[in-house]
Amino acid sequence: MKKKILCAILCAAMAVTMLAGCSNGGGSSDSGGSSAKTEEGGSEEASGDVKIGITIQDLKNDYWAGVMGKLEELMKAKGYDYTLIDCEDNSATQISQIENFISSGCNLIMVHPSDAEAVETVCGEALDAGIKVMCWDDPMKNTTANWVLDNTALGNDIGKAAAEFINEHYTKDEPAEVCVIGYPSTKVLLERQNGIEAGLEENCEEGNYKIVAEIDGLLANEAQANVETTLSAHPDCGVYVGVGAGAMIGSNEALLQKFGGAGKIPENVGVITTDVTPQQLESLAAGDQAVRAIVGFEGSSTDTAQACLDMFDSILAGDDFSGDKHDVYRVTGPITADNVEEIQAGM
Repeated sequence: MKKKILCAILCAAMAVTMLAGCSNGGGSSDSGGSSAKTEEGGSEEASGDVKIGITIQDLKNDYWAGVMGKLEELMKAKGYDYTLIDCEDNSATQISQIENFISSGCNLIMVHPSDAEAVETVCGEALDAGIKVMCWDDPMKNTTANWVLDNTALGNDIGKAAAEFINEHYTKDEPAEVCVIGYPSTKVLLERQNGIEAGLEENCEEGNYKIVAEIDGLLANEAQANVETTLSAHPDCGVYVGVGAGAMIGSNEALLQKFGGAGKIPENVGVITTDVTPQQLESLAAGDQAVRAIVGFEGSSTDTAQACLDMFDSILAGDDFSGDKHDVYRVTGPITADNVEEIQAGM
């Protein structure tokens, strides 16, 4: 059975200091990780000698940087000793990080895999060493529990939100030119992209759109450059759907430059993606940019971070994640002009 947990996001950039591991007694974000012990009287709930190792795919990603920043705040308040590092989207680096977490005696390792298959073996070694393992994003086998999205369904929801925009502004006689911004080299993001395209096909009115470009755009600068190239080849391309925050931020910036700034974006030009970052929410709330809707997770960044911490606590407490309880599915929902201020209040 699928568990649904209400949850979700700004942290500093982090360089990798591999030898620090979970035993790092006084590290900081700037030194490649954070090891937090509660000062006397400063924790709502002391957690003893719990050690957590966290390895993230890439903290250059705005969404991940934001979520991990909030999670750090909560772990410090909890009194956890933790190390949080990224692998710069390199599986070999991530394997070494997990090996280091094992040797340094972590109680829990959380992995956001660059390549889930590549880290299965080392995560199995962690389990054999008596360490609990949580995967964020992939339904892995060698874990205690996985905290995941149904990425095909999420993509379908993005496609549905984009279809609502297309159906409002375009017709069969004047179809929308659509650019899909993905990152197919990552399995879950390919699933998300495929879901987007299926959502468009299922929900758009007959003949009122055509996909004119499929481009990469995980990070904002990459998305902006590729959207600018797309606009050169397809100057009438007006709808941009994507797999994450970078796709939205980059394409919005490219469109602002094309049309001469905020307040000058045509009403039939729009960007719809997922993730929840302050920059995305600000653009949506402004109402004069290309951002039209976001399919978000759980709620605010604090909600997501708290939900992740709740997963940590549940796993550490020995809760049952066997069988059909192994994959815990996250909740998603639309963020529009109608509810964006509520989400912003929790950031």
